[in-house]
Amino acid sequence: MSKRAGWLLAVAILGGCQSLPTGSRLVQVAAVDPAVAATAQQARARALGLAEGDCLRPGWAMAGRIAIAAGKDAGSGRFEWTQGEGRLQLQLIAPVTAQTWILHVDPQGARLDGLAGGPRAGAEPARLLREATGWDIPVQALGCWTRAVAASEAGLGAASIRFDAQSLPQRIEQGGWEIEYSRWQPDPFSGLPMPSRIDARHGDSRVRLAVDRWGLE
Repeated sequence: MSKRAGWLLAVAILGGCQSLPTGSRLVQVAAVDPAVAATAQQARARALGLAEGDCLRPGWAMAGRIAIAAGKDAGSGRFEWTQGEGRLQLQLIAPVTAQTWILHVDPQGARLDGLAGGPRAGAEPARLLREATGWDIPVQALGCWTRAVAASEAGLGAASIRFDAQSLPQRIEQGGWEIEYSRWQPDPFSGLPMPSRIDARHGDSRVRLAVDRWGLE
């Protein structure tokens, strides 16, 4: 399947061309001590169970809206993400028909349900998504990036993090991706600020998340 054909499939999966609200952006209004910011980031990773860099291990969940674009192709819908103990389930829901596609990931591999022609399976979730939809996304890293923590350097390389005046991540650059955080909400379980607007870019590919709910799995 060509990359363009894959993206057209992704647009069909998300079932529409709606956009997410932009929201106000965090503005760095004061200099932040790099050492203070680094200490705050390390404490955040520990509190979220990410100190060892395994983005799929801790149990948690989130739900909200998603918009995906590649060049002039775009689509949107709702998503639900749940994970824990090395297992992940990502559900995409079309906004009009409510048709659902689900990515399952566990230590044995990955399966994508809801595609025309039946489920597809593969040993590596990122490759499965790339072959089935054209998305080039390191799935294992998303469990860290969506919670504003850098992923393990193994396979992705070192991360560059820009902090705002409150020592919260404003941008993470890692593995060719730029992930920006423009709004935050309190997590009722950890007590930490959690991002509610996430904008990830890689080349002409863009994924935007508006998180409505964080929770524990």
